[in-house]
Amino acid sequence: MRTKISTLLVTVLFAGVLTACGGSNKDTPASAGTGTDSSSTSASSGDTSGGTSEKADYKKLGDEPLKLTFYSTGATFTDTEFNTLIADPIHKKYPNVTIERITPAATTTPEEVLSTHVPDIIFGSVQQRVIRTGVYQDLRELIKKHNFDLDRLKPIGINYIKEITKGEGDAILALPFNVNQHIMYYNKDIFDKFGVPYPTDKQLTWDEAVELGAKLTRTENGVNYIGLAVDNLTGLSKSLGLPYLNRETGQAALDTPDWLRVFELQKKIFETPGYITPDGTWNWTRDHFMKDQNIAMRVSWLANMVGPLEELRHQGVEFNWDIAPAPTFSDHLGQTREAQIHAIAINSQSPHKDEAFQVIAEILSDEGQRIIARNGRVPAIINPELEKEYGADIPVLQGKTVQNVFIGEPLQEHFIHPYESEITKRLTEAAEDLAIHGLDVNSAIRKATDAINKDVETLKTTIGQ
Repeated sequence: MRTKISTLLVTVLFAGVLTACGGSNKDTPASAGTGTDSSSTSASSGDTSGGTSEKADYKKLGDEPLKLTFYSTGATFTDTEFNTLIADPIHKKYPNVTIERITPAATTTPEEVLSTHVPDIIFGSVQQRVIRTGVYQDLRELIKKHNFDLDRLKPIGINYIKEITKGEGDAILALPFNVNQHIMYYNKDIFDKFGVPYPTDKQLTWDEAVELGAKLTRTENGVNYIGLAVDNLTGLSKSLGLPYLNRETGQAALDTPDWLRVFELQKKIFETPGYITPDGTWNWTRDHFMKDQNIAMRVSWLANMVGPLEELRHQGVEFNWDIAPAPTFSDHLGQTREAQIHAIAINSQSPHKDEAFQVIAEILSDEGQRIIARNGRVPAIINPELEKEYGADIPVLQGKTVQNVFIGEPLQEHFIHPYESEITKRLTEAAEDLAIHGLDVNSAIRKATDAINKDVETLKTTIGQ
């Protein structure tokens, strides 16, 4: 009799263990924070006391039909990229979940869009002008609730985002989506035309790049060929990670030895014979490289060019270009430029915060970031294996020297002061002063400093301290 009772007791206890084990996974949210496939993660919110488990206190993604809306605040993010990197993978995994993009007129400001729409998910660099709208949800509670592991994220991304609110509430307003690094694009056809050897995987100094550019700056058959385009003062300053404004005072921060180096380099580039055309054109842009195809080398962001080049390919426009490491100053070899962090956030007014966070978690899973890497964006998570797959699925990068993307360590982007976007135009004006108005470097710095400081006084009144 004692044996039968013992056997029965073991059977009951064993069944209870099985029930508890099964219950621990039953209502688990998708969580990419562990780096595993979301279908295999375990719950952290169930209370198993008394042999029972409680359902998670939020809706699981995919349990109900759902439409989420998405808005990009200005970072380059083509419709093809939106569908390939976000909408399609989520819909494939969760067929009753759709993500629709809000696409306003090109002249509409983020403030105008956010005053009339409530996008659930917000994409782009975390701009101060958008922060001022109050649209960003502090993600700290959602990170805790969904057991998301921040340690999986590259420090260059998550540390930059934390720096934005450091000492002022320490909110986490977004999570990094990708690391937007700088590279040098070059047009092989122009090099071939003038019999100049291509750049290699050796990182050039700025002096070497300017010298190479001079060999490719000339006019033939009415076409002005420009050897080297660098995004001007704002681009060059990113080689040294320079702030435009003093973080504490808000005053111009241009009167430094490093900014002097940047202005002198910009002046040297402008003085290349043929760089400034007879009609006064001096500001060479993405369209000159992609569409006019008269730029031999352009140093710029990955996201600024790869997606648009793929869109151009869809339109039947292709040419012979490749990738080299971004040049830098001779005492900074081994580094490139500041990396811009494209981030993904949740609207503080969204009625679907939990579901939107689960979408973000899926995007930041190994599989989600693999899709991003294979389609031409540098992942935001720590997983060196993904870099080996970079560009594998995007046709415009086939045959390109994509390993050059990862030569040189990117710098963390400087703190973006709340006034920075409003005063950046003064750096464009300073570049124009150097290019066509005959100002010397010191005069251009003084003029820009005075203009910025006057702007700051106005901004203190209109925006606040």
